[in-house]
Amino acid sequence: MKEFELRSGRLIDPRVSIIYTLIFSIIIALSSNMLVAVVGLISSIILTILIAINIAMILRRLLIVNIFILILWLILPFSTPGPIIFSIGGLKASMSGVSYALLISLKSNAIVITAISLLSSGGIFNLVRALSDLRIPDKLIYIFFLFYRYTYVLFSEYETIKQGLKIRGFEPKTSFHTYRTYGYVLGALLLKGYERSEKIHRAMLCRGFEGKYRLLDHFRIGPNDLIAIFMMALNIIILLLLQWNRLI
Repeated sequence: MKEFELRSGRLIDPRVSIIYTLIFSIIIALSSNMLVAVVGLISSIILTILIAINIAMILRRLLIVNIFILILWLILPFSTPGPIIFSIGGLKASMSGVSYALLISLKSNAIVITAISLLSSGGIFNLVRALSDLRIPDKLIYIFFLFYRYTYVLFSEYETIKQGLKIRGFEPKTSFHTYRTYGYVLGALLLKGYERSEKIHRAMLCRGFEGKYRLLDHFRIGPNDLIAIFMMALNIIILLLLQWNRLI
């Protein structure tokens, strides 16, 4: 069974990971303290170093997130009022805008790195089991699991349709024919998705599915989990103290 494994061989209970990620994300997202954002980012990087996962995978996902953050860097410094620190042509960048863009960058990367390190590395099955143990409503869990499980099926159907269009010499253009073709593709995907869902439903009924997945075992908190809980709780307390000192 694939679980969250530290480089030292310790295992982290996925329930602990989910709860910590939720609390950590809320604290970082709601904070306007630059120091809290910096400490949160540093702690997330340390966590990534401790978790034995593919660093290249994290960098690829961070690249997608930071593309959107780059857009903020092109807008916020020049649209936020405050003391001017530099100008480009007729555009003037303010200190407040740069600080705001930097704060958003630090907070976003801290949350994304933590979520990827703790949630993405354990596998969808462990994540679903942990949600079930945390008493999340079954319907929400099943919707999440089936959405994740069969998203690639729809993507495969789309790739098949796209290859068929290429074989027929279709080239997208700004024309009514192109828009109509895309409409047909969307309709075909909806029909194929509906037909596939019916087949999956019948297959699940044949296997005796009664609206609930039966778990043979459950996660249990062990000594290694207690160490992880202590370290995570300590990090949360530090972040709260930094934020609290800012509010005084």
